[in-house]
Amino acid sequence: MEGMRPQPDIAGPTTVLDDAPHTQHKAPLWPGLLACLAAALVALGIQQLVPGLSALLVAILLGVAVAHAVALPRSLQPGIAVSGKRLLRLGIVLLGFQLALDDILALGWGTIAVVVAVVSAGLVGTVLVGRRLGLTHGQSVLIAAGFSICGAAAVAAVEGSVEREDEDVATAIALVVVFGTLMIGVVPAVLALTGLPLEVKGMIAGGSIHEVAQVVAAGGIIGGGALATAVLVKLARVLMLAPVVTVLGLLERRHAGEAVPAGAKRPPLVPLFVVGFLAAALLRTVVPLPDLVLDAAHLLQVLLLSAAMFALGLGVHVSMLKAAGARPFVLGAFATVLVSAVATTGFLLVA
Repeated sequence: MEGMRPQPDIAGPTTVLDDAPHTQHKAPLWPGLLACLAAALVALGIQQLVPGLSALLVAILLGVAVAHAVALPRSLQPGIAVSGKRLLRLGIVLLGFQLALDDILALGWGTIAVVVAVVSAGLVGTVLVGRRLGLTHGQSVLIAAGFSICGAAAVAAVEGSVEREDEDVATAIALVVVFGTLMIGVVPAVLALTGLPLEVKGMIAGGSIHEVAQVVAAGGIIGGGALATAVLVKLARVLMLAPVVTVLGLLERRHAGEAVPAGAKRPPLVPLFVVGFLAAALLRTVVPLPDLVLDAAHLLQVLLLSAAMFALGLGVHVSMLKAAGARPFVLGAFATVLVSAVATTGFLLVA
């Protein structure tokens, strides 16, 4: 699948040959889909046992563990491929129901300007440094998106808009897991040394940390009113996913130019899942949806994204990370420091 490095014993194509010569039929999707959804349920169960632990993080780690522990049957591959792409996009659409635009606007234009600066500086700065480090454009963009917007979901959402290798997606997701998990402990510890108000601490946490669930964990550690503010700032960063994917689609079309043969598929200008994401956010804003509906949408979103993260985790291999070398890790460290510095400086100025 795109964004996932297949196991040696897994069939790459979505079709398999039967015993009859020159006969081909599509392999069923349900075995791989069920496997990913089952892993997602396990991740949700672990999250219930350990409050504050991200089900998405658990699902990624489960995928990595399974990829190294067992040889998956080739019959699972088609469903795994669908989980890593289509279930992910459905989950991102449902993520829009977490975004009440009026709540984000209530943060104030100064805070919103800092959020835009965090995402913009994180993207541009990381791509430029990635180029200086000798990384490919695609790998730099994926790392920049994951660290600047919303972690693994942003990596997987952006990968369809840029030219990249399968290994680039897995490497970027692995980096988000490593650095984002470290940030859960580091950010609250550093902020505890300051005399900043809890609201400002929440802003800095929401502006610095990569995944939504990681922000929730860090905000809970900080305590008080920091959690609600941190989540709102983080969701404002998530909202930037739509314009970023759209701009990347435009740039990729311009870059392709005349090189795209007549009738060939161009990179999508505005992917359908981005339209759905914005529509869900707009619906949440203008329609008073019952809490039961919002809770169900949230649960389904976490389930679908966890299934997708498990599928993507299956493509993360230690040997692949060793082959990638130290440069992606250097870029991940730089992106973390850059995003944190812009967020801290900006929120101190507007506080």
